[in-house]
Amino acid sequence: MNAVARPDARPDLHRPGVGAVLVSTWRVGTPERQRAAVEAVRAAWESRAWPDLGLLSYSVAIGTDGDTLLHYSQWTEQQAYDDFVRTHRDDRNAEIDAAVPGIERVELRRYAPIHRSAVRGGTGTGELPGVVVIVEADFDGPATGRREDWVDGVFTALDEDAAAGRVSGGISGQFHLSVDGGRVLNYAEWESEQAHEEWLADDARQSEAWKRVHHHPGLTGGRMRRYTPALSLGAGV
Repeated sequence: MNAVARPDARPDLHRPGVGAVLVSTWRVGTPERQRAAVEAVRAAWESRAWPDLGLLSYSVAIGTDGDTLLHYSQWTEQQAYDDFVRTHRDDRNAEIDAAVPGIERVELRRYAPIHRSAVRGGTGTGELPGVVVIVEADFDGPATGRREDWVDGVFTALDEDAAAGRVSGGISGQFHLSVDGGRVLNYAEWESEQAHEEWLADDARQSEAWKRVHHHPGLTGGRMRRYTPALSLGAGV
């Protein structure tokens, strides 16, 4: 089976069988190199057989900063990724690097499957996002329950916003806990970059519930980046 691209460039975030999620960031420097790198990824993967090692999907999104790429892959288990690295990754990366020299592979993190998710309307959605917002929250160690409590606090704040009738352009949010115990990642789909900017600027972000999120015990920092979906690959039939 060869790799095939999904027409909507979007991973199935709630597909069955996902036991591990890998998220990495590349820096490539310019918008032109972002697009070239995505096409190099497509060419390197579509020209080879899909690695039947527990890889379920591999998706790439382009940073609105004009520099970064986000890589989000779903696996049956963590060991499946290690097997892929040992047997299949190097030749693909070599072809990509030959097409776009100088890629900086900044970071790769391992995550458990989705811990909690929120979907507009509560029943799943076919809406296609205009932008994906990646929020990373870092903690000072794997203290039991801190990250879970932080995620619960985000949901409490969102519920208060909804009860007050505050409308946002958010479509869905998927919260992952890192395997190393130090981070929470929210993969959030939004209608547009503008909708997310307007939500951030809303005075509701100053509510007591949101202040508790921003000053949660053990929280040491965080960051937010926005991306547009570019490519999502899976095994062909």
